[in-house]
Amino acid sequence: MAPLSSTQGDTDQVLTDKNLFVRTLVLNRPRQLNALSSQMISKLLELFLAYEEDSNVKLVIMKGNGRAFCSGGDVAAVVHDINRGNWKIGAKFFWEEYILNYVMATYSKPQVSILNGIVMGGGAGASVHGRFRIATENSVFAMPETALGLFPDVGASYFLSRFPGFFGEYVGLTGARLDGAEMLACGLATHFVPSARLSSLEAALHKLDSSDPAIISAVIDEYSLQPYLKDKSTYHRLDIINRCFSRRTIEEILSALEREAVKSADDWISSTIQSLQKASPTSLKISLRSIREGRVQGVGQCLIREYRMVCHVMRGEVSKDFVEGCRAILFDKDKNPKWEPSRLDQLNDSMIDQYFSRVDDEEWEDLKLPARSSYTASALAKL
Repeated sequence: MAPLSSTQGDTDQVLTDKNLFVRTLVLNRPRQLNALSSQMISKLLELFLAYEEDSNVKLVIMKGNGRAFCSGGDVAAVVHDINRGNWKIGAKFFWEEYILNYVMATYSKPQVSILNGIVMGGGAGASVHGRFRIATENSVFAMPETALGLFPDVGASYFLSRFPGFFGEYVGLTGARLDGAEMLACGLATHFVPSARLSSLEAALHKLDSSDPAIISAVIDEYSLQPYLKDKSTYHRLDIINRCFSRRTIEEILSALEREAVKSADDWISSTIQSLQKASPTSLKISLRSIREGRVQGVGQCLIREYRMVCHVMRGEVSKDFVEGCRAILFDKDKNPKWEPSRLDQLNDSMIDQYFSRVDDEEWEDLKLPARSSYTASALAKL
């Protein structure tokens, strides 16, 4: 086994490991919970493209150093740029991140992501689009963007919309946390492997000389088990979730939840209502529309639309909730964002439509996806 080495550039934010026909990439910002910096995204994209062209590489493994796989994109840096009047620097960050997501979704070689810890936001984008996603008892998944004044991006409108029923709407709108068993149940994870078996699993994967998903899956299966959903798992409430989150608007979803609360004194219902009431009204509305549109779009179309949306979010023409959410949650940490507009009924259809339109800037252009030969075969088979 080759020793872990740091990639060139920004010292050791991505470590690489070479084993015969397998390459392992380790996200290495443990103090930042492996939040993706622009340097990390550039390096990952460079490595994935190089490995795809290298006939000696049959399999790519991704994991994180410390207690997180990846807690998301480093949006704090993006907000600093916005506050300096440089939203286009933030646009470049998201452009490259979404291209990385697309390359992973259409990758011609299997990607095995070991999700032994926190997987949030951009961390989901760097793993869920890959062929194999391994959850453990330490896994914690969430898409917390509506609490930050953002929306579930990195192709989340594609993968959330493909969860069973309307579980994706629930997860995307509330920011609910899922454990490893729930990740397996809804399809986020393809396998559940106890963390004590991970080193043995990696050793077995390192011996492979194959890109055949069936062979790789069989190896992972040897170390996998079927976890039990906890008694209080939200996945047991899929019937209520489907009844409420299938509604057409956020207002109707809240009304349906309030009717359920009258019928049943269930703490889960009241906490779900509270999560929605605390989130940015603008974020809730654009997120629901995004997930609904994602149900009938391919992953590439979803990423192109999400790039339009994130550019409008950064420009702040309708709402500056992204900057305010990051202030309240990440910077000042008072957890008391002042959303504007502050109520759902202050947002009309034309305001929401703006997030889905082209940006009115001569220098701006839609996300341009690279040509990928394996789009149909790879992207559609993963979820």
